[in-house]
Amino acid sequence: MKILSRHQTRRRLLRKMPDYDTLHELLSKWYRTPLGEEVLKAERAMISPLISRLFGYHILQIGCSERHSVIDDSRVGHKIIFSPEYHPGCRQAVANIEELPLANGSMDVVVIHHALDFTSDSHRLLREVTRVVRPGGQLLIMGFNPYSPWGLRKLVQRNGEIPWRGRFISCGRLTDWLRLLELHIDSVSFGLHFMPVKYSKILKYAPRFEEAGGRFNSPLGGAYCILCSRQVMPITPILPRWRPLRTPATILPAAENIRVRIH
Repeated sequence: MKILSRHQTRRRLLRKMPDYDTLHELLSKWYRTPLGEEVLKAERAMISPLISRLFGYHILQIGCSERHSVIDDSRVGHKIIFSPEYHPGCRQAVANIEELPLANGSMDVVVIHHALDFTSDSHRLLREVTRVVRPGGQLLIMGFNPYSPWGLRKLVQRNGEIPWRGRFISCGRLTDWLRLLELHIDSVSFGLHFMPVKYSKILKYAPRFEEAGGRFNSPLGGAYCILCSRQVMPITPILPRWRPLRTPATILPAAENIRVRIH
């Protein structure tokens, strides 16, 4: 059995993954399919109650398609979604999500919408996102679950269609990476409990499967949602070491030291 080095594995992954501009178009088209529409609807239902409780001044969505927002229900006033390329009618700023043009600690909330599933360097993307989250800010990550019927279809899918061409990082591995970056895991939930089929007659029952799976938070859902926060390092005040004051010697009144002689 031939064992591939880490560099060879990454090169093979880069050959398999389309370039960013092509990936943007493929994902945009997939989200317009019956299956993609149900996925987007279910994921918005998962994310909405979470981000509605998060506050701040700036919220950033990181994903491979700026045309499909999942942060519309956020109460944060300034919403940012970068576009990977310029196209006619584009109203978003164009930027590389792995090299964000943002200052350190400038974002209150960052939502990663399947960006880790379609990047060649997940560690680099996580470090970049962690850099722009302020201390005490929140990070919400949505990713495909490999230990689910969706992951099983990825194994048997031979033509490399979207989204089965993605990496599908497991929830356990991702939480380990987040802890190494000193991020605190607040909650983990699962969604996409319906089967990954493209038949409209079957997909019309998707809301029922979502309701049943969400009731028990089944770990076999096709996607997970991890909410974590960037920990604030406690500052221990340095107290000065005061020398204890010496107790002053007791001085007796002069009258007590005078002996009075009575005749």
